[in-house]
Amino acid sequence: MICLSRDVQRNTVSAYWEIGNKLESMVSIPRNFLNSTQTPHSGYHWDGSSRRFFEGWYYRVTLPEIGQTFAFMYSIEDPIGGKPHSGGAAQVLGLDDEYLCRTFPDVQKFWGSRDVLGLGHWGKTDLQVSPIYLLPAEFEHHVQEGYQATATLNQGIITDPATGNYCRWHYQIQPIYAWGNQNSLQQSTAGWLSFLQIFEPGWQILMAHGLASGWIDWNGKIYQFSNAPAYGEKNWGGAFPQKWFWLNCNSFEGEPDLALTAGGGRRGVLWWMESVAMIGLHSQGKFYEFVPWNSQVEWQIQPWGGWHMRARNLEYEVELTGTTHLKGTELRAPTTNGLAFCCRDTMQGQLDIELREIGGGKSKTILKAHSYLCGLEIGGGTWNNSWQSP
Repeated sequence: MICLSRDVQRNTVSAYWEIGNKLESMVSIPRNFLNSTQTPHSGYHWDGSSRRFFEGWYYRVTLPEIGQTFAFMYSIEDPIGGKPHSGGAAQVLGLDDEYLCRTFPDVQKFWGSRDVLGLGHWGKTDLQVSPIYLLPAEFEHHVQEGYQATATLNQGIITDPATGNYCRWHYQIQPIYAWGNQNSLQQSTAGWLSFLQIFEPGWQILMAHGLASGWIDWNGKIYQFSNAPAYGEKNWGGAFPQKWFWLNCNSFEGEPDLALTAGGGRRGVLWWMESVAMIGLHSQGKFYEFVPWNSQVEWQIQPWGGWHMRARNLEYEVELTGTTHLKGTELRAPTTNGLAFCCRDTMQGQLDIELREIGGGKSKTILKAHSYLCGLEIGGGTWNNSWQSP
C-alpha cells in the first residue's frame, strides 16, 4: 500500500485539478466508453447557485447465486452549504432488503466531476486536503467513512453508530449497455429537453447493464463475486416528483443479456404537472425504447404488491408485470423538506416480460423472460388506491 505524505497529497490534488478534473487520468475508464457510450448527464449538474438543488446516484449489484441484491444510494442536497437541508448521505439496501444509512453533513467534503461520472463524499478521514478521487488503496487507507464511485468503480464504508452495523464495499464495473443501442451515440432517458430546466427532476439511466467484480462486507460476512449483474442511474434538479413508481432488473433466468428499466411519475413541467412513464429494454445489442414521444404507455400500479405496464409503438409492444409478497423497506429520498422516508422498495420482486414484434396487423412474441430478483418501488404522494395511466 502506498502512503502519500501530506505535501505529496496536496501537490497531487492540485495537479489533478489543473488538468480540468478529467477522471480519465485517474480512473481506469475505457476511453472508447467515454467517447462513444457515456450517457448524457453523466457529470455533476450543480451550477454553483443557491437555488434549491439535489443530485442522487444509484448503484446496484445482484448476486444470483444467493438470490440477493445490494443497492447503494448516494445524494447531495443544497451543496452551496449553510442551508437548512445542506448535506449528503449514503444508503445501502442489503441482504433481505435490510437497510443502512449514514449522513455526511459537511458539503465541503463532497466532490463531483462535471465531465464524467465521478463523485465521492468523505466522512471520517485523516486527510487535510479538498476531497477528490483517490486510488482505491489510498481511499481504503485514509478514509474511514465515506464513498467514491465512477463508471467503473464503487467503493466505500459506512457504519450505523447506534447499532454498530456496517457495510464495506469495493468492486470494479465493466459497462455493457448504457442507454441506447450498443456502439451508438447514447440517449437522454428523458429526451433532449432534459438538457433544459423544463422537466424537473431529471432522470438518467447511466448503465442499464454491466458486470461487477469485487467484494461486499455486510456486517462481517464478506461476499465475493465476479461478473455479477450491475446497474446505475441518477436524478437531479431543484424540484421533486409528487409521486412515482419504478421497476428494474438485469438478472433473468436463462437471459444473461437482458436488462429492463421502467418507471413513471408526476413531475413538474414549467408551471404545471404531468404524469409520464417509460419502458426501456436492452437485449442482444439492441435497445427497445417506449417513451411518451414514440409510444403509447399505460400503467396500473397497486399501493404495494403489483406493478403492471404495457406499451406499444409502430414496431413493437411490450407487457410487464411485477409482483411481491414481501413488505418492502422504506428508504429516504430528497424532498422539498430534505432527506425523508418517502419510498418503499424490494430487490426480490417477481417479474414477467413479454416483447412482441408488430407487423401486418399481427404480433409475434420475440422475447419472454422471468426473474425473481427485480427491484420494485413506489414513492411520494398518497398510495391509498391504485394508480392508473390517464
